[in-house]
Amino acid sequence: MKPFIKERILPLSLTAFVILVDQIVKAIIVKIEPLHPKLIKDVFDNDFLWIYHVRNKAIAFSLGDNLPESLKPILFIVVPILVLGFLLWYFFKSNDFTLLQRWAAAGIIGGGMGNIIDRIFRSDGVVDYISINIYGLFGMPRWPTFNIADSSVVVCCLLLLVTLFFVPKKKTIKKEKTNEQKT
Repeated sequence: MKPFIKERILPLSLTAFVILVDQIVKAIIVKIEPLHPKLIKDVFDNDFLWIYHVRNKAIAFSLGDNLPESLKPILFIVVPILVLGFLLWYFFKSNDFTLLQRWAAAGIIGGGMGNIIDRIFRSDGVVDYISINIYGLFGMPRWPTFNIADSSVVVCCLLLLVTLFFVPKKKTIKKEKTNEQKT
């Protein structure tokens, strides 16, 4: 396989996979789960994992929910598109990423795009449905409800940060110019 395809194109399969799975699961949740009932909680009969359909018109942890409606499209659609566009541009133009970092960036792009699709095409907001009991950690009984796209962004961001700060970079060998000429 050519290096460009292996390093630049193949990781984008993760982007497509995350978007596809995220949107399919969200469509299923919207179809079978009215807002708020805990359908899967009753099936699994547990307090740890609930499938709990809610909508989020803001960003992570409902940040910005109280902002004026006129600002939300700019802050929650335009800015993320610009950030993801820059990340995608850097993904293709830079040689600084390792292959693992490219896969992590692809997961971030896929998750980000999954939620942007909701913000553009679902007037009620982003579909969130995974509720996890964190047993009082951080003073909260349950983690804020999230979705597959959110998970992809968080996990891949953490992976990217770990590899940026804790994995040694490949050293590039620079050919030094010498004044000697071969005869």
